[in-house]
Amino acid sequence: MKRHFFFVSGWLSLGLGAIGAFLPLLPTVPFVILAAFCFAQSSPRLEAWLVEHPTFGQHIVAWREKGAISRKGKVAASIAFAVSIVAALIFAPWPWSMAPVVAAAVTGSWIWTRPEG
Repeated sequence: MKRHFFFVSGWLSLGLGAIGAFLPLLPTVPFVILAAFCFAQSSPRLEAWLVEHPTFGQHIVAWREKGAISRKGKVAASIAFAVSIVAALIFAPWPWSMAPVVAAAVTGSWIWTRPEG
């Protein structure tokens, strides 16, 4: 039962990561890292596929070994936060327009305190 939970969670995380490649509000790499964790608990073959993936593998390994986020990843996250903030300020009514500002401040400050891999 636990293995099935992690297997389904891994695919859901990977799906959210894929969606995040196109939506600025949804990050890609954290969901892929979560998928790798879930697949490590349920499917060693899928975990190996993610760890060896040419795009995501280095991010997964850096996170596992050092808790590191690349400079490029930090900049990409900051740009995504900026786009989300601008969109919210244009389209969302007060006070909802402040939600991305708060999320960016909290999450962005955490991201920028991580070591770089």
